[in-house]
Amino acid sequence: MRVLAIDCATTTVGLALLDEGEVRAELFLDLARHHAEVLLPALDGLLALAGRAPQDVDLLACTVGPGSFTGLRMGVSTVKGLALAWGTPVAAVSTLAALSLNLGPCPNLICPLLDARREQVYAGLYRIGPDGIPRAAQPDRISAVAGVLGELPDEPIVFLGDGALRYAQLIREMTHGRAIVGCGGHNRIMASRVGIIGLARYREGDSVDARTFAPRYLRLSEAESTYGKRPGNADKKLTL
Repeated sequence: MRVLAIDCATTTVGLALLDEGEVRAELFLDLARHHAEVLLPALDGLLALAGRAPQDVDLLACTVGPGSFTGLRMGVSTVKGLALAWGTPVAAVSTLAALSLNLGPCPNLICPLLDARREQVYAGLYRIGPDGIPRAAQPDRISAVAGVLGELPDEPIVFLGDGALRYAQLIREMTHGRAIVGCGGHNRIMASRVGIIGLARYREGDSVDARTFAPRYLRLSEAESTYGKRPGNADKKLTL
């Protein structure tokens, strides 16, 4: 089964083409440019370099959050359009689950952290299963980093992501030597990991409706938050 995986959840863009779980081609772009300028040209280039056409893709997989509001909207809307145009099923993948798979086989708990700003992080807690797929030990959430650290089990834990890098000192202090903070490429979200997890989810019967699936932000956007604070708007829903 050929899988096209897309990630736009943060400031980077990732695309990968996999065949039965084996990576055939992958692009990772960190160009400080808007996702809209990068994603579709990169997609065309990936398929051309791999010698594949849209009809060769059996499954689309994409990160649906948490992450950047703009990036997630771009990624999800692109995958929606491709799925409807190509008639291809879709698997939705947690950004934090994809990040946790960077370690491959690992006996330790993995705590992926993405910087959510405002002194908060998007946090998950995963363990790699016997099948090599990360399984959530706790639901993904948004919290102050101290709140996340204060609720972790008393065992060695590996921390990954830009949130882990930003708060590395606090992590080491609060875990009293139980923490391992990832370095280098371990902290990048790779589309190939999205594809591996997406394929596993799909084979477990976990696919989404291409017409209705949506990003999972975990918190309100700035517009929604501001709207809800205005007098008389507390019980009203803002349509974006």
